[in-house]
Amino acid sequence: MDLKNAGFKTRSVHAGSQPDGLHGAVSVPIYQSSTFAFDSAEQGAARFSGEEAGYIYTRMGNPTVAALEEAVASLEGGHAGLATSSGMAAICAVLFTYLEAGAHLVGTDCVYGPSRVIVEKHFRRFGVQSSFVDTSDLEQVRAAVRPETRLLYIETPENPTIRLTDIHGCAEIAREHGLLLVVDNTFATPVLQRPLELGADIVVHSMTKYLGGHSDVVGGICVTADDALADRLRFLQNAIGAQIGPMDSFLVMRGTKTLAVRMERHCDNAEAVAAWLGEHPKVRKVFYPGRDDHPGHAVAKGQMRRFGGMVSFDLDADLETATRLASATRLFALAESLGGVESLLDHPASMTHASVPREERLKTGFTDGLLRLSVGIEDLQDLLADLEQAFDIAFA
Repeated sequence: MDLKNAGFKTRSVHAGSQPDGLHGAVSVPIYQSSTFAFDSAEQGAARFSGEEAGYIYTRMGNPTVAALEEAVASLEGGHAGLATSSGMAAICAVLFTYLEAGAHLVGTDCVYGPSRVIVEKHFRRFGVQSSFVDTSDLEQVRAAVRPETRLLYIETPENPTIRLTDIHGCAEIAREHGLLLVVDNTFATPVLQRPLELGADIVVHSMTKYLGGHSDVVGGICVTADDALADRLRFLQNAIGAQIGPMDSFLVMRGTKTLAVRMERHCDNAEAVAAWLGEHPKVRKVFYPGRDDHPGHAVAKGQMRRFGGMVSFDLDADLETATRLASATRLFALAESLGGVESLLDHPASMTHASVPREERLKTGFTDGLLRLSVGIEDLQDLLADLEQAFDIAFA
């Protein structure tokens, strides 16, 4: 069957997973090898020159890794995937490839903390400038573009305020100014949102999150539909050695097979948790794109299939109360990361976004009382009971 014409759930299960030709294994084998032998010196020379396809050295390519890259590229509707050792490695591969000295980047202001830090603190040493703005406001995006701008880098939904950016609108601005549009699609996953179909040039993921789905692997990926962009990214990836390993690739592929069904449950639970929080007297505001009062609700309806498994909420309380609540849950583990089958709770001001100056955080609407939930696939009533007892402890 031609998987290009297959449904998403079918591709989730089968893309990159043809039965092994040697023994007929249904699951992709783990090629846990650093190097690959040649039949002859002539074959080795042909592979190094690119005249013959085949594997040489796992930093340059590996069958298990290639299967994962094919699978995720298929899910995102791209031609090429480049799997990396972490989500930040995927982001850095894009930045190092397309930002030269004197270049300028426009990015989402309330972006994942390390993504912003790498640009503002490290790339600045090489003469790269940046403007981080509220990309949910397309006029701010347009106003931030300069003659030297090369990349428009957006995250939608954003982390941790769950703000939405219009991908198609940003793609129009990028085309108008000759920019590359890069979209971090980690929160939504290709189940809910496919940025390449909306005009993005490159999609990045932390595969540590929903694609892996079981909190047991670290990885990242870049996906593009442009072969020339893929060639440049692959050259840089190979040069700096940012590849993922075969065992980690196997674990992520195991996760992608159940991605579609897991996301349905994540969405079901998150919608109900957001509704429960919206009725709680100690919650000042709930951030969830499925709610009518979310400022990006219309955008979300236009570019997402459902509204995701991430919910943030702002307590009507001080920092001490917020951290007390964060420490009181039993099913929601207080931990970094997101997107696993188990529910997690994060206090961004003291954890994932502690590197972002407080005054910058407050500008983007994220206070000391903001808490972020990665809502898992457990029984809903157990999750709500856990939140209720944690609120009782925090506000006792």
